[in-house]
Amino acid sequence: MRTTMVAMGMVGAAVLAAGPQPVRAADEARLTGLWKLVSYEVEVRESGEKLPVMGAHPTGYAYFTPEKRVFFVLTGEGRKPAETEAQRAALMGTLVSYSGTFRLDGDSWTADLDVAWDPKWVGTKQTRMFTLDGDRLRVLTPWRVMPNWADRGETRSIVTFERGKE
Repeated sequence: MRTTMVAMGMVGAAVLAAGPQPVRAADEARLTGLWKLVSYEVEVRESGEKLPVMGAHPTGYAYFTPEKRVFFVLTGEGRKPAETEAQRAALMGTLVSYSGTFRLDGDSWTADLDVAWDPKWVGTKQTRMFTLDGDRLRVLTPWRVMPNWADRGETRSIVTFERGKE
């Protein structure tokens, strides 16, 4: 009995020492599909302030395909058609949109972007931490300077989705 328990303990320690385990197919299946944007909040690193930078009722979707491609189109509340160059430029501040292939690693994914609303993001790897709770997907970005609100310094986004109807 003692030998069996010691052996089991050694196996458990070896599994933990091996690092993160591969994502199970069930985890991938839970993320796959359409997600509707519920909220988009930004936390400012310097002050700890949290801001609804896309308004109280932003719109948008994320879509994770079974072929490992992700699409994001997120827009701020109250966008109006632009009539001037300045208005068109201002619309960029209330848009986040990109696509790329992704891979899962535990409770995070990394997307290799090949399309983005901001050309500086094309060719970058974007990693996001996430939690799934029923039909809710909560996404947390790492700290970074976001093009849309660069004047606030380092921020991280806290984005919540609910499972969409296809």
